[in-house]
Amino acid sequence: MTVVDFSTLTKKKPNKRLTKGMKRRAGRNNQGRITVRHQGGGHKRRYRMIDFKQDKMNIPGKVESIEYDPYRTAFIACIIYKDGERRYILAPEGFKEGTEVMTGDETPFEVGMRTILKRIPIGTFLHNVELTPGRGGQLGRSAGNTIQVLANEEGYTHLKMPSGEVRKVQWNGYGSIGRVSNMEHNLTVIGKAGRNRWLGKRPTVRGSAMNAVDHPYGGGEGKTQRGTKRPKTKWGKVTGGRKTRRKKNKSSRLIISRRK
Repeated sequence: MTVVDFSTLTKKKPNKRLTKGMKRRAGRNNQGRITVRHQGGGHKRRYRMIDFKQDKMNIPGKVESIEYDPYRTAFIACIIYKDGERRYILAPEGFKEGTEVMTGDETPFEVGMRTILKRIPIGTFLHNVELTPGRGGQLGRSAGNTIQVLANEEGYTHLKMPSGEVRKVQWNGYGSIGRVSNMEHNLTVIGKAGRNRWLGKRPTVRGSAMNAVDHPYGGGEGKTQRGTKRPKTKWGKVTGGRKTRRKKNKSSRLIISRRK
């Protein structure tokens, strides 16, 4: 079992005003029926309200603390602005207490600064990028993720996603400079079943271990082959190698090259 190095985090409790309780649904709908399997239990936790928009224009702020967030893979930073307001934002790699942060159209190109995509130099790495201007960052938000600027032309910025996909985004949207923190998150070894239960993940049973009535792979004497030409879900839906994206999706025209 391995854990992420938390020694860089500030030892303090989260800001009470920036947290709220979340109702547990455990994968169930309003009738109490399970609609998403393998969810439930988990450690009690409070949700940190993250400012993905960072819309305090041209007001400088400083990093007060770097904190752990149980609801996301990245670390978060508590920012105190010059007017006294505090907000949580995603912490990029290299953030420290005292680092300056600002959103605006004339900010310097330093880690943590947020500016309009149109003026960001080609080759720069970004995170928390807006897909729709004004909606707040939706792209590049999980641990270690980064998005690269490839070009600026005809009202669009060409971005290379973490998946390898290259797509166009309106250049009047905003993006934050730098890579998301906690790069070593993907190297974590869970180590034991109980640790997944802390995370709210219930056991997953293999289809081949079920009875024939419960799964297309079920039944048979001993260890048997799958018995179907294509891989299928529990409900017989074909999966694995089948494209699920809608052919008439309007945003397809903005995708320059698909992920490999």
